Amino acid sequence: MSAAEIQYISDESGNTVGVIVPIQLWHEIESERETAYLLKSENMKRRLLEAKGRQDGISLEEAREKLGI
Repeated sequence: MSAAEIQYISDESGNTVGVIVPIQLWHEIESERETAYLLKSENMKRRLLEAKGRQDGISLEEAREKLGI
């Protein structure tokens, strides 16, 4: 993503008051903010790290079959 894709909004005095960013960049920013928020909690941090390291589980197809969908 290049800086040229970001648009700045200025008021009548030339002060930057806002910004328009591509939706993909916005989703990345939101994801990073959510992760940072979750990692503030030691319990949540531990749970996320445990989940990240898990190797067991079932496939999407198996889950659908179990749920009957």
